Amino acid sequence: MMGTLLIARHHESEWNKEGLWTGAHDSHLTPYGFQKSLEMGALVKDIRIDCAFASMQVRSIETLSCMLEGRDTKHIPVEHSAALNERDYGDYTGKNKWEMEKLIGEQQFECVRRDWDCPVPGGETLKMVYERAVPYFEQHVLPLLREGKNVLIVSHGNALRALEMFIEQIPHEDASKVQMLFGGIIIYTLDDAGHSLAKEVRQVPSSVNA
Repeated sequence: MMGTLLIARHHESEWNKEGLWTGAHDSHLTPYGFQKSLEMGALVKDIRIDCAFASMQVRSIETLSCMLEGRDTKHIPVEHSAALNERDYGDYTGKNKWEMEKLIGEQQFECVRRDWDCPVPGGETLKMVYERAVPYFEQHVLPLLREGKNVLIVSHGNALRALEMFIEQIPHEDASKVQMLFGGIIIYTLDDAGHSLAKEVRQVPSSVNA
């Protein structure tokens, strides 16, 4: 019997709070982010977790740690990988999103944020994130689920959007419709290929400037 997959986005980081494009930059959680991450853990306290994965970035690692603390889960295997890192926003990294929206226009701004293959100078597209995150999921996470283990992945908005697209078999042209909200946890029942059979969303009320 397949295990259960839980995926969650890191909560508010210091750069999120400032409205800055964070991407590959390492930014710690804010006090609000720490508190909400604890609440996220408590929200899934009823689900056994056997192992967990996070990116190499500190906001993801801190969120995972708080979630495990919030559900009083200790001593489980945790693996970190750059394959689960946030999209690199290249030259846009550190720039204020809302000022950039005014500079490049709303249409291009939404393209950069949401579309499948919209280039960013010196950075990655969602397609490129998909090409590293999904193979990692297939090689490292899916085998554990097939063993019946329940797995938690804590990552970033775009890496999780890529996984959602694979799991739910969402076509590339619909990428702009896929979002992973702050404070949200998606709980999947999957088939042997890693595609969704059932989906539940639990949400901690959150307000993040991102």
